Amino acid sequence: MTRPGVQLHERLLAFWANPPGWRAASGVNHTSVGLRYITTGFLFFLVGGLLAMAMRAQLAWSGNTDLGPDAYNQLVTMHGTTMMFLFAVPILEGLGVYLIPKMIGARDLPYPRLGAFGYWCFLLGGIFLYASFLFDAAPDGGWFMYVPLNDKQFAPGPGADFWLLGVTFVEISALTAAVELVVAILKTRAPGMTLARMPLFAWYMLATAFMMLFAFPPLILGSVLLELERSFGFVFFDVTRGGDPLLWQHLFWIFGHPEVYLIFLPAAGIVSVVVETFARRPLVGYSWVVAAILGTAVLSFGLWVHHMYTTGIPRLSLSFFSAASMAVAIPSGVQVFAWIATLWHGRPVLSVPLLYVLGFFFTFVLGGLTGVMVALVPFDWQVHDSHFVVAHLHYVLFGGMVFPLFAGLYYWWPLFTGRTPPRRLGTVGFWVVFAGFHATFLPMHLTGMLGMPRRVYTYAEGLGWEWLNLVSTLGGFLLTCGIAVVVADLVLHWRRGEAHDGNPWQAGTLEWAMRPGVPPYNFASIPRVHERMPLWQQPELPLAIAQGGHLLAAPSAGRRETLGTNAIDARPEQVICLPSQTWLPLWAALTTLLALTGVLVQSAVLSVLGTLLTIAVLLGWAARPSYAESPVHIDAGADRPLPNQSVSPAAPGLWGLRLALVASAVAIAHLLFAFFFLWTVSPAWTPLPVLSSRGMPFISLSLLLSGGVLVQLAWRGLMKDSRAFYRYCLGALTMGIAFLLLLSLWLTTHVPPPPTHAYASVIHALHGFQAVHLSAAMVLVGFVAWRWRRGVVDSTHVLEARVAVEAWHYAVVIGVVAHAVALLPRLS
Repeated sequence: MTRPGVQLHERLLAFWANPPGWRAASGVNHTSVGLRYITTGFLFFLVGGLLAMAMRAQLAWSGNTDLGPDAYNQLVTMHGTTMMFLFAVPILEGLGVYLIPKMIGARDLPYPRLGAFGYWCFLLGGIFLYASFLFDAAPDGGWFMYVPLNDKQFAPGPGADFWLLGVTFVEISALTAAVELVVAILKTRAPGMTLARMPLFAWYMLATAFMMLFAFPPLILGSVLLELERSFGFVFFDVTRGGDPLLWQHLFWIFGHPEVYLIFLPAAGIVSVVVETFARRPLVGYSWVVAAILGTAVLSFGLWVHHMYTTGIPRLSLSFFSAASMAVAIPSGVQVFAWIATLWHGRPVLSVPLLYVLGFFFTFVLGGLTGVMVALVPFDWQVHDSHFVVAHLHYVLFGGMVFPLFAGLYYWWPLFTGRTPPRRLGTVGFWVVFAGFHATFLPMHLTGMLGMPRRVYTYAEGLGWEWLNLVSTLGGFLLTCGIAVVVADLVLHWRRGEAHDGNPWQAGTLEWAMRPGVPPYNFASIPRVHERMPLWQQPELPLAIAQGGHLLAAPSAGRRETLGTNAIDARPEQVICLPSQTWLPLWAALTTLLALTGVLVQSAVLSVLGTLLTIAVLLGWAARPSYAESPVHIDAGADRPLPNQSVSPAAPGLWGLRLALVASAVAIAHLLFAFFFLWTVSPAWTPLPVLSSRGMPFISLSLLLSGGVLVQLAWRGLMKDSRAFYRYCLGALTMGIAFLLLLSLWLTTHVPPPPTHAYASVIHALHGFQAVHLSAAMVLVGFVAWRWRRGVVDSTHVLEARVAVEAWHYAVVIGVVAHAVALLPRLS
């Protein structure tokens, strides 16, 4: 690097570097957070693998009872939970968090503190789940958590509560990552990187992040409803009181089947990157592949009943879901043919990453074929809940995700470490993993066809399963050895690999344009992009970036900044000021954990204390915006002043709020689905005629609407620099408090208690959701009014006020919907 580049690097490093030692854990930079996700997810993968090996040892021969049924069920539950919730999704999120800013030419994600908070929720949620072993209360009802097996009657211990609360805590991290990735990809791409020039991995992660916003809320809602039933006596799944256990299956699989594609799509993005690099040409059919990505994302939400063929659903409905289950193979096939065509027309260079991609091709295609088989209703009836389904699941998930993940680790490991990997040991590791995987799971297809159920902890002699299970167990141990070789190879590469010049694979995407060692700021200057593979068409780009030849190359102000661009054509439109290291995300996660622990131990004091402390931490967080000390307009270079996000009409904060409200709306929509589903199918469903006092709901609704009007008037007052802004805020808060008091009075005096009937439970839950949203909006409005009194919020700096106003209007919409549903039976 030339001397000007060195000087620029040193100036940037002065305020981008994490503190040394243990204080580095306070770092919120996306590089640090992404590596934490990847490392933690891989550790959970190893733990989940050990649980799997204990189960395989149990099944190696007939009549084995080394593990009793309770212990075996705990291992099954925790293995599935670990692999699905603590490994597969988080490690791919981590890869996206680490790579996306580097691929799209940004210095960081738009919400670094939110990303750090998501990681701590993931880590603490995983520890919370595994803490159940310390209390001999590990969940044992299967990772599906079907009811009534996991209701209070049949699972009276805290095991199911550990699962419900822990998984919900972990899913917070998934939603935070989804919001971050969507906003980062749409709003922080390098100038010139239009949607048609985005790296394919960014398209895959964009589709995945949007899917998270629509797929995880149903699971979170289902977990909340089941916890309300277990801990507080609500009724949602009890048939005798108007509930239905199938409601849980619907909510779980509305999440569960898209999750398969949540895992597949980022893995397919890795495959696309590796194929392009080692074929030495851009992917064939870029537009078709993008269409296939979007098609897969949309179709994946129409398949959930694929998992419920044996529940008695009418056959006409099953035919539609069967057709959809087979149709989703079409966009998957488009991607596979594009990868093969790229290799066919390119000049492939065989390497360890490409070996894993070829292993993925073979394994995933086989898994896809068995997927088409189980999509056929008659065949699924025969193999449902058998080892055939276990084998299919692992062929799709291990073949479709772990093989590409290992390809990605080997491909980007030189980026992580600055060293080039030797090839020999990596090749050995691939062949051992490949052979071990197929030896483990191929025989399971046969045991399933021979009638071996899944989750069986032992079996009798003479059923014809013995030798197949023995082969599977030996294959499992071989697979374990292969993974150990991979880990050893990566560690040796990290310690002893040869240093490289920054692009050892001769790749074409921007992450290889950084100086070796990956500086915490990524790019000394934000590059301009003119092609989809910029390093192939602009070989001089890395040097120009390092020397400050592009935008935001003047770090004299000592601020962390990245460029905000237009969502479609990536025109520069704002400078996003970013926060430095802080412990606030960790404190917010710890206080949230305290609140959830209070629910687990049935302590209202702990729950309320944890909730209040979380609100206090978040308010302290919001009181330190990253743009507070920044000028209204910032020189981004090339004599081009741009507004900072506090005065920009396209601020990332607004995008983040709206995406969070989308996730909330999805959860509310599925609660309405629960209402109408139970109304339709439950024999004991009766909208109780004791919902008396028609006037009180209308009065409370009038208060709510009046509060919304006052908030809108406050916004207009702010735009005119009028002191009426403060008075209108106080009036809106008064209306909000009056509404909540009247709503509470109506629910306690005129609506039956939740344990009475599912109808009463849904009404209480729906209005409870609305009260939570309104309370949050009231906190925001009060906070903004306080900031206005301190002179921080005014007619120029309006971002915080816009967030509060939109949150309040959303709470009003939910209130109108909740009241309409409550009054619907009386008005019909």
